[in-house]
Amino acid sequence: QVRLQESGPDLVKPSQTLSLTCTVSGESIASNYYYWNWLRQPPGKGLEWIGLVGYTDNAVYNPALGSRTSISRDTSNNQFTLQLTAATPEDTAVYYCARGNVLTPIVRKRNDTGDWGQGIQVTVAS
Repeated sequence: QVRLQESGPDLVKPSQTLSLTCTVSGESIASNYYYWNWLRQPPGKGLEWIGLVGYTDNAVYNPALGSRTSISRDTSNNQFTLQLTAATPEDTAVYYCARGNVLTPIVRKRNDTGDWGQGIQVTVAS
């Protein structure tokens, strides 16, 4: 059974880069069947899809976040990472990693997949 676990700092200063890692166990992120997603949920708001990376290392991002987002894989450690540059307080949220597949590569809501990390609260504040 696959397990996903987010890790990273819980406090980021404005203008710094927010960096998170999702460690995957029980499945190889090199698989050509799965897609590895990042989402977030700001306080009092719904889930927002950030982007994903697939087995070709091509990443796809939510245009609403502009060019601040980068998602990459580390197959040697079976991890994938999120970097969000120029963080602002509006980036404060619970961040989740989730697994999509070839039928539903983009995970936008809870019902899209059963494979989620538990989430990590990140606050952007000075």
